[in-house]
Amino acid sequence: MLPRPSAADDSHQKLLDQLDMARIPRPFRNPHWKPSARRNKNVKQILSETSRKEASVLASQNNSGASTPFAAPSSTTAAAATPATENGTGDGTPVTPATAIGAGVNVGAASRPPNIAQAAQSLSTLVLEKNFRTLAQMGGVMANGMGPAVTYTNIESAPSLHPSSQKRYCDITGLPAPYTDPKTRLRYHDKEVFAVVRSLGQGVAESYLEVRGAHVVLK
Repeated sequence: MLPRPSAADDSHQKLLDQLDMARIPRPFRNPHWKPSARRNKNVKQILSETSRKEASVLASQNNSGASTPFAAPSSTTAAAATPATENGTGDGTPVTPATAIGAGVNVGAASRPPNIAQAAQSLSTLVLEKNFRTLAQMGGVMANGMGPAVTYTNIESAPSLHPSSQKRYCDITGLPAPYTDPKTRLRYHDKEVFAVVRSLGQGVAESYLEVRGAHVVLK
């Protein structure tokens, strides 16, 4: 049978209950607050979202709902634009169907106000086509002939893997490091830094590798 607590223990427990801050109401906290969704995204999700966004931008340049194209001129407009003569334009010149339609188009275009949205869309389309032709001549367009050019600012472009473009720096001093310690895999500048590398304690080399992003732990 467990011994009964003494009066001193009871008073101590009452004091702990009295000083316990977990039971104090917190009206400053919002009862409807919920933690936000996960914001971390892996590389595959970032690449898919970027390609989807670029594809939507390219598709919307030629099929935009912001502007409506002009309607084709009807036959009544063409007839009204020509003089009321049966076989001529009034000065003896014979009328052809192409001349009548062209005159109707010119008169209709002159009477309509300019469509700024359609002009901007046409200008953007011309700029995109010009850029694509330039990139096609330079060999920068992708294999299917569509899509943005791969540049160093694009997330889909990979860094150069050529050894001449990779610069190695010392993990201790930050100076150019032509040497690598085979035991700790740390890069060092000269023999003085090498002596410091060999005098490091256990776990210090791993922390340097972790800072550089080269510490791989297999689980």
